Amino acid sequence: MKISSPISLLAVLACGSTVSAFTFSGIPTRQHTHNGRTAVVVGSTMAESGVPPATSDASEGVLESDIPTNMPSDCGMDYIPLATMLATGQLAEADQFTRDALIVISGAKEKGRDFVYFTDVKNIPNTDLATIERLWNQFSGGKFGYSVQKKKWKQSKGDFEVFCRKIGWNTQDGEVERKKRWFGASEFIYDVKKAPEGHLPLTSALRGTSLFKNLMNHPVWENDEWKQEP
Repeated sequence: MKISSPISLLAVLACGSTVSAFTFSGIPTRQHTHNGRTAVVVGSTMAESGVPPATSDASEGVLESDIPTNMPSDCGMDYIPLATMLATGQLAEADQFTRDALIVISGAKEKGRDFVYFTDVKNIPNTDLATIERLWNQFSGGKFGYSVQKKKWKQSKGDFEVFCRKIGWNTQDGEVERKKRWFGASEFIYDVKKAPEGHLPLTSALRGTSLFKNLMNHPVWENDEWKQEP
């Protein structure tokens, strides 16, 4: 069976809390079933992280067999939508899903926040971050993912400006170098062939670089166990 139609974000569940779904008033929803698991899929992209949603074109002809069947989560998170977005080339939607997922699996959502503090990163389960990372790695041919960014971060010797240049988060406006714009029309590159290595997923630095640095220092990256398929 081929998957050819675009898929948006799943109503996610709060990690460690009572299972419940969000209500999307006035937004069309539909059911998506994969290997006997049914999820409610929302007809537009959530922007829980406070960033306006971007969209990208879906590619055709992805086989359902390309989607992993085992995507474990310690929080009850369903990663089928993320896998499907990545498999069909919907990188902007996958990028947004990833940030929204971090809000949930870090416990920030349960605390009533729609963003992740750097102090929340320690609460992100290794299992979930490993699942997210394997999906990004698999469907980008090893080009995207936090582990790829960590390598670039090490090469940059902890200099955030150098890092941003390496992965294409900076741009040149005449003689002025600046960060690419996220709000309005995004200047980031949602194309696996055109984007630099490590370009995605994006992490907001509006509140400083502490969140990014803590993601790079998450214990899941201490060894290569995250690469092992469950």
